Amino acid sequence: MHIRIIAVGKLKERFWREAAQEYLKRLGAFASVEIIEVAEEKLSENPQPAEIETSLKKEAARIVRLIPDKATVISLAIKGQSFSSKDLAGYIEKLRLGGSSYLVFMIGGSYGLAEEAYPKPELVLSFSAMTFPHQMMRVVLLEQLYRSFQIINKGKYHK
Repeated sequence: MHIRIIAVGKLKERFWREAAQEYLKRLGAFASVEIIEVAEEKLSENPQPAEIETSLKKEAARIVRLIPDKATVISLAIKGQSFSSKDLAGYIEKLRLGGSSYLVFMIGGSYGLAEEAYPKPELVLSFSAMTFPHQMMRVVLLEQLYRSFQIINKGKYHK
């Protein structure tokens, strides 16, 4: 299985980069995983809604170009569907058994994702009704993907 994570912005702090690298290394046993970072638009100090909307559309245009035609698209959004770790593992396994071999996860920036960044997603996934930094969400997503593959393969990581 191939997994592409398209994320707005960079992991700036070393501890986020190290955590992401650790989970990428672990995931390598189960899937080919790549992370593509797209530039986050610069906003004024107190952006107005129109400025935010314009920046989200620009980010969305960058994201859409990076989604392969045959990929199953999953976008992360606070208003998405919530899964348990076992449910996510089951969902990934169902996709895999159904012939989906290329998953794309989209992570927005500070203001989320524009609707234009949702090219008919298979799923809009929420990890919580709470707001988290997008850098943290990348690490959480990688950890949950690793956990999912451990569950699928009956590993000891998920207890």
